[in-house]
Order: sequence, then structure tokens, then C-alpha cells
Amino acid sequence: MEFVSGADIPVSSLIQPKAEGEVAFVIGRDLTEELSWGRFLQGIEYALPAIEIVDSAIENWSITLVDTVADNASCGLYVLGTDPKRISDLDLATCQMRFLKADELVSEGHGAACLGHPLLAAWWLAQTMQQLGDPLRAGDVVLSGALGPMFPIRKGDALQLEVDGLGKVSCIAA
Repeated sequence: MEFVSGADIPVSSLIQPKAEGEVAFVIGRDLTEELSWGRFLQGIEYALPAIEIVDSAIENWSITLVDTVADNASCGLYVLGTDPKRISDLDLATCQMRFLKADELVSEGHGAACLGHPLLAAWWLAQTMQQLGDPLRAGDVVLSGALGPMFPIRKGDALQLEVDGLGKVSCIAA
């Protein structure tokens, strides 16, 4: 599922691929103890810009919450940037996101579009995983959720995402 910026990604194996821009957090240590906000923040090693390619077996993306669960959370693949940043150096709530397809702006947004702040979305996931008995571990990658609208892609599309403070990530749909 994981690719690095510059990769050709195999969208021909997907059914109805769509792309969205996100922030990826890489966990630096196991989050197994009581998960306060401070411990959660200490557990994040760094952040990267990320392209998530979502997919669905549900025709025309006419999807409900129950469908999403049955559809494995519309899981496809993701592409990570290559220049990690410390979260203390970022303003993730106000960062702007611009997503280009073939050099045309197709989606834009900002960090606050993701539950008010991308870190809050990741913290919710970390707490939920801990409550379920499967806490986040060192090396896990957590995608924040979309910073703007998703859009359909197809084979041959050149994608480039830029997130203020985080940098760029790109790929070719192959």
C-alpha cells in the first residue's frame, strides 16, 4: 500500500480510484501507555505530505457508513513525501493544501478541514486503537484524513500535492 514520492502507482488494479491530500504522521515509539495529549505528541516522530488513493467497490461511490466499513474503509494505497518535518515546526491547522493533476489545480483546502486540526484526527485514532487493544506502534503511518475534496484519477494522470510547511509529494498513476 505504501509508495514514496516519484513512484508509478498501480491504479489499474483499483476499481474507482480517487485521490485526496493528507498529512501523514509516522509514529516514533509504541503508544501503549495511558495516552495523554502530551504522550501522543511525544510519540510522533515526524510528519510528511501524503497522497491517499482511495477506492471503492460500491458503484458510483454511493456509499454509506456501513458500506464504508464493509468496503475496508475505501482503502487503496498512499504515497509519502521524502522530507520529514517535526510537528513542532508546523502550523498544521492553518496550512494550505494544493493538489494538481496534470499541472491543473483540482483540489485545495487546509488543515482545519480535518476535524479542526490533523493532529486531533490522529489523536482520536490513537485513542480508539488503544481502547480496542491494538495500539499504534513505532513505525506505523497514520494518515490524518483529507484536507480538501477528493477527485477521480485514471491511468496516466500526473499528481502533485503541496502542503505549506510540509513540502511536496508526487506520483504517476500507472
